[in-house]
Amino acid sequence: MASRKRSPDSCGESSLPAELRSIYRLLLQAYGRQHWWPGTSPFEVVVGAILTQRVAWSNVERAIARLKDAQLMDPASLAKAPLDQVASLIRPAVYYNAKAEKLKAFLNVLSERHGGDLAHLFRLSLPSLRSELLSVRGIGEETADAIILYAAGKPSFVVDAYTRRILSRLGLIDEKARYEEIRALFMENLRPDVPLYNEYHALLVRHGKERCRPRPACEGCPLRARCAFPDAP
Repeated sequence: MASRKRSPDSCGESSLPAELRSIYRLLLQAYGRQHWWPGTSPFEVVVGAILTQRVAWSNVERAIARLKDAQLMDPASLAKAPLDQVASLIRPAVYYNAKAEKLKAFLNVLSERHGGDLAHLFRLSLPSLRSELLSVRGIGEETADAIILYAAGKPSFVVDAYTRRILSRLGLIDEKARYEEIRALFMENLRPDVPLYNEYHALLVRHGKERCRPRPACEGCPLRARCAFPDAP
């Protein structure tokens, strides 16, 4: 059954920005700060963002540890490593052959257009950086925005399946809304603030994993009073 899309006036708030801020405060109060993204360097964050597609983060951590043990956790070393070696090392991340090709595609763009310098890539304006990342074979919108937010430190909101599910159940979007429509909902109604976008996305992931699952655990949900999902009161 589809969730109902509510207008801002029906949210019990004076505006959509106020509603989004209220949701953020409730999630922060319930879960605390999440300290995202795990990673010791911008390049490690980039690698993690590519490897985490369709796989649990624990598997990504194992793959990254193997790359570190092989001394390949820097752009130059990883670019020189044979494709089959990279695929073997990231095997815990699942779809390792495809992901090895995605890593190589990113490194090729980094080398050919930015001299292998991640800082040079990240000096691009946000729109140009996003366009550059989306030009890399295998990097889609969610991965690009994760790299922009968590590695480059620029305010681009990350939308994932948890975000879509939660906002749909809250009645703020249609469950078939396009990625860019959902991203714009945040970016047009919240100030362009990296720590805010970082924490908000992390809290939505936490809430989606713990409570707003495919079969939701509504009892005690911090957003229950606002929810338009049929099983909620």
